[in-house]
Amino acid sequence: MAVSRRAFVATAAVLAATGATRPARAAAAADAEDRYRIPVSPDDTEADLVRKASQVRPTARQIAWQRLERTAFLHFGVNTFTGLEWGTGDEDPDVFQPTGLDTDQWARALRDGGFRLAILTVKHHDGFVLHQTRYTNHSVASSSWQGGRGDVLRSFADSMRRHGIKVGVYISPADENQYLHGVYANGSARTDHTIPTPLPDDDRTPSRSYTLPATDYGAHMLNQLYEVLTEYGPIDEVWFDGAQGRIPPDKVEKYDWDSWYTLVRALAPDAVIAVSGPDVRWVGNEGGLAREDEWSVVPVQEKDYGRTDYALSYDAPDMGSRAALVKARPVADHLQWWPAECDVSIRDGWFYHADQQPKSVEQLTDIYFRSVGRNSVLLLNIPPDTDGLLPAADVARLREFRERVDRELPEDLARDARTTAAPGRVTVDLGREREVDRIRLAEDIRYGQQVESFVVEAQRDGAWAEVTRAGAIGASRILLLAVPVRARRWRVRVTGSRAAARLVEFGLYRSQV
Repeated sequence: MAVSRRAFVATAAVLAATGATRPARAAAAADAEDRYRIPVSPDDTEADLVRKASQVRPTARQIAWQRLERTAFLHFGVNTFTGLEWGTGDEDPDVFQPTGLDTDQWARALRDGGFRLAILTVKHHDGFVLHQTRYTNHSVASSSWQGGRGDVLRSFADSMRRHGIKVGVYISPADENQYLHGVYANGSARTDHTIPTPLPDDDRTPSRSYTLPATDYGAHMLNQLYEVLTEYGPIDEVWFDGAQGRIPPDKVEKYDWDSWYTLVRALAPDAVIAVSGPDVRWVGNEGGLAREDEWSVVPVQEKDYGRTDYALSYDAPDMGSRAALVKARPVADHLQWWPAECDVSIRDGWFYHADQQPKSVEQLTDIYFRSVGRNSVLLLNIPPDTDGLLPAADVARLREFRERVDRELPEDLARDARTTAAPGRVTVDLGREREVDRIRLAEDIRYGQQVESFVVEAQRDGAWAEVTRAGAIGASRILLLAVPVRARRWRVRVTGSRAAARLVEFGLYRSQV
């Protein structure tokens, strides 16, 4: 999120008013790496829980991720050619034939659509792998496409970086192919494995190896993670879901989350681990919609070898208010900075289907305001087609979507306005009366998420009058006014807060739609 000079002035004034010094701010930033989760117990009172929630801070990697706002998903693999959404694992690798693959076209379309990070499905649930892996034959290396030398991940990563887009990878924990080969859910015990596991004629000389506990399949995943995280340049997001293979009910693969997380942290320390991971959580639906009051500080419980899991239901309507903290008290073991990622596909399916069309600009804009505008990051899936291209209709829609958002939030009228700030209040003088119908607010999340309620007011006929009110803010809150309001002086007042509120943005806009 771009923060205006005016916002920096406002922030400095608020910090000065609350007595924060420059050394204290530096110390707070350094300390945040150790404060993204705080233990709680069933004996904590509501006051204890609120106080602890106010002390939770995001890590540097979480702050950087939150600033991305719009990220992209690219579901691509054998399903693209079979028409399935969930593959079977016994596909003939030769079905994968993207003869017109152009990942630069993907990157240009995403850049022009305003996206800052893209995640490729390096492996979906079918187990087919889009890079030159050493650990399975169910991969591009076994396809006649490009003579078995094709590497979608290599092309993808290079193209994204050329166009200024960060690189993310999705490696499904489920693997239908490895189940068919007796590796996935085979009942093996966790034992120590050397990663990378040496193979005959292995051309690598790793600078360091890792000894990690894992099942047979857990080690298979670790080896693929090692390849992806050491051979394809910097990775900024590693995306896991919690899918289990479509296997008999008496079979189960208990995932080695602790070992997977350890390897990711060692090889890609700046990457966030989502959404079955400690850094980013799934918002709870696949419609791209955040809760009206979306909290980044939520109660969690640790399960399954260190996996961060919800203390409340993943789709609970309230994830982090005072009432939610109390409701989760019997089972929560931590309060954690676990911000929401809102995933949704531009089409009905996650993989390309020729009979589907992209969502309208109006639909995408509504999703933007109900994700980015509600303290979340939007993850929009745009599936490449059987030629290996993003469909022309989708490319056009991405550009139209960015242009629409730019018209919804054009020049910030408050950018160079005179601003005064005090604890919990920021006042802006626009110099003359201006019409406003979009309001954007943000807290300085380096100091946590504190605001529980606020009111925006405009001065009219010499008196302050309420324009709108809402609850949580966090890293981004965008409010839409049904009818424009004309005024010269505007202010936001925090009416409920867990600790001192530090507002870093109070933007005022007049949409041009």
